[in-house]
Amino acid sequence: MAKSRNNLLGVGGQRKKLSRADQHGNGPARSADRKAAADQKQELLRKMRERAEGRQEQPQEDAS
Repeated sequence: MAKSRNNLLGVGGQRKKLSRADQHGNGPARSADRKAAADQKQELLRKMRERAEGRQEQPQEDAS
């Protein structure tokens, strides 16, 4: 008889214990982390745009 693969009890890692607010996505740390991540993303995008603009301007200056 084939083994049953429906019993997945105990498969996977342990879960982090969350407060009720964190379980519902309302934790203060969660919103602070989101804000920090958004700020980092904006800063990265700004740097990338500056670099891209700098590369576009250089060939134009050499051609003149």
